[in-house]
Amino acid sequence: MLAKIISCALVGLEGTLVDVEVDVHNGQVGMLDIVGLPDTAVQESRHRVRSAIYNSGLTFPQKRITINLAPADLRKEGPAYDLAIAIGILAGGGQIPLNLDDSMFVGELSLDGSLRHVNGVISMASYAKQQGLNTIFVPACDAAEAALIPGLTVIPVPDLGQLVMHLTKMALIDPSQPTPQEPEDADDSNILDFAEIRGQEHVKRALEVAAAGGHCLLMSGPPGAGKTLLARALPGILPPMSIEEALEVTKIYSVAGLLPAQQPLLRQRPFRAPHHTISQAGLVGGGHYPRPGEISLAHRGVLFLDELPEFGMRTLEVMRQPLEDKMVTISRASGSLAFPANFMLVAAMNPCPCGYHGDPTHECTCSPGLVLAYQKRISGPLLDRIDIIVDVPRVDYEKLSGQELSERSAQVRQRVGKARAHQQERFTGSKLYSNADMGPGEVRQFCELDEAGRSLIKTAMRQLGLSARAYHRVLKLARTIADLSDSEHIEVQHLAEALQYRTRDEE
Repeated sequence: MLAKIISCALVGLEGTLVDVEVDVHNGQVGMLDIVGLPDTAVQESRHRVRSAIYNSGLTFPQKRITINLAPADLRKEGPAYDLAIAIGILAGGGQIPLNLDDSMFVGELSLDGSLRHVNGVISMASYAKQQGLNTIFVPACDAAEAALIPGLTVIPVPDLGQLVMHLTKMALIDPSQPTPQEPEDADDSNILDFAEIRGQEHVKRALEVAAAGGHCLLMSGPPGAGKTLLARALPGILPPMSIEEALEVTKIYSVAGLLPAQQPLLRQRPFRAPHHTISQAGLVGGGHYPRPGEISLAHRGVLFLDELPEFGMRTLEVMRQPLEDKMVTISRASGSLAFPANFMLVAAMNPCPCGYHGDPTHECTCSPGLVLAYQKRISGPLLDRIDIIVDVPRVDYEKLSGQELSERSAQVRQRVGKARAHQQERFTGSKLYSNADMGPGEVRQFCELDEAGRSLIKTAMRQLGLSARAYHRVLKLARTIADLSDSEHIEVQHLAEALQYRTRDEE
């Protein structure tokens, strides 16, 4: 008897339907073949499925079984097809009904018949909804994640035995209730408060501007000045994610297998801080079966690169295109995949190998050539894509020993949220989220300068050698500063502050 069960494969972040066709017929007893470009994990499902059926008190057909995973030209990977294969075998053997055309089955089987977690359930559920399917059967531990998709009946399956009883209507499994989509307030109790950081008020201001507009930022200063501390306090002033942003980030983390248990919807903006030994594939994504890299895991959040010159030069250069396009494309012989990568790059570096170049209290032991070579590890094209470059000097004793706390992160976050609200109103009807996302057309429309502003930017372009890209980035930065000031127009003082953050000669 022939049975067809619908399952799902992941291609990048999106799902695609896989028909699990199971033919149970007379032939060599116990022979089970799986075709359709299965990888090792799929091939091994024959052993997991056989044991799961036996240990669930069910009958494994003593016939020849052929399983085809269609389309045959799509490589199948992972154990998520176990449940569909098991149901197909049972349906082909006549133990359960065959009318399952409007349902999708996803899950990994244990040898005792219980179901284990699988990655990317939210993507599979979303695709099932798009294809007009009514029901999706998933492991009970993944049901809340699948239930984020409205209008889809989600059946939480604890084990194979109970699923068979549900399909034969002997004991129905209650569907999961829809998971609330409105993100709650994120728990920021473990995030450093700005008030705890002494001094560095100008750097805090730069971080506020960066957070308000989604701009990239580079901090340079001697060891121990607080660069890492300041970067790790940045999430505390970022506005909460909208539901659209939360679902985007949740989908990425689900596919990567990094979604925290008991948290179907991520509520806190990502903060990723990879070590400088990371590879290109680890940073931008890749692998034999391409997976999201750190820049995609930082989508809608912060990618913090500490000790920036210590990263491999080729590794850093691969970020140039994602910083412009907000997307990374990974090409393989079998095709290309695109992962979202709209992140804030926040980086920190020492001015030289010893760290004390330009420090008034410590003598630098590096030769001029060594200092230049160290700074040249960050290429001009990459620096050109960074909106804010700020020096972080040493903090003196008086500020460190003072008892008075500075402004708290919650107060700064209110201003940042208000500025983001201005931007959301400005970009209504578009796919833009922040000023940093603007293209040349939006810059021309929303960043108009008066006569004094045009005179200032003209002089700055000549004296600082700003590139065309830097020119647009300065205007976007000035627009953010104006938003923080509740100003409808970009004033000269807003433009002047934006220009102060372009402290290096452009190449």
